[in-house]
Amino acid sequence: MSQIESPRVVSKEEWFRARKAHLKNEKALTRMRDLVARERRELPWVKLEKEYVFDTLEGKKTLAELFGTNSQLVIHHFMFGPDWEAGCPSCSLEADHAEGAIVHLANHDVSYVRVSRAPLEKLEAYRRRMGWTANWVSSQGSDFNFDFQVSFAREDLEAGRLHYNYQTIEDPKYFSEELPGLSVFYRDESGAVFHTYSSYARGNEEVIGAFVYLDITPKGRNEKEIMDWVRRRDEYDVSLTEAVCHTC
Repeated sequence: MSQIESPRVVSKEEWFRARKAHLKNEKALTRMRDLVARERRELPWVKLEKEYVFDTLEGKKTLAELFGTNSQLVIHHFMFGPDWEAGCPSCSLEADHAEGAIVHLANHDVSYVRVSRAPLEKLEAYRRRMGWTANWVSSQGSDFNFDFQVSFAREDLEAGRLHYNYQTIEDPKYFSEELPGLSVFYRDESGAVFHTYSSYARGNEEVIGAFVYLDITPKGRNEKEIMDWVRRRDEYDVSLTEAVCHTC
């Protein structure tokens, strides 16, 4: 852990003035976030003409069937390649946060499903390991991940150019067969499915509450590279975790 160097210690009155000045920017950010959210909802939609089929615990299901009884669907493009033995640690962090939100989403006409290219049996084994409850389906053998630009063919990697996050990426640090994303869909009364939104890379940070908590602490995220501190929930130092839990 890094140390805080020479913090500026002031009187309570001076702290209050500095905090109140900072509040202006926080309020501006809140208003900007509201504006961006409104613009996001006003984006045009694309009607999906291709039928995507997934492996689920209940057998084969189409994208339309993943909605269940709700009209809105959030897909977490969880990084878990067919040959991988475990899911991505960063995606796992995001999944940890989603677990508590699922009941609230379901009662707001929103279904939440994780999609990965790994075989269903691998997904199920990892889901049990992590203690998650969300629906998780396999897109193996489908174009879904490729069409939504979160999985990439080997020839794309070898060419050194990926189309990701609405741009052409040539930075080698992004060269992976799997990259993260969130996609949102709407199903109308006729059963037609529309793609309404997708976010990638740091665009997904809004749904990870740990970032918000860390950002209000003096040390912040304490990282050299984005999310280099993240571990799967069962891979952290057990002694530290138990120490924190025992103070509750």
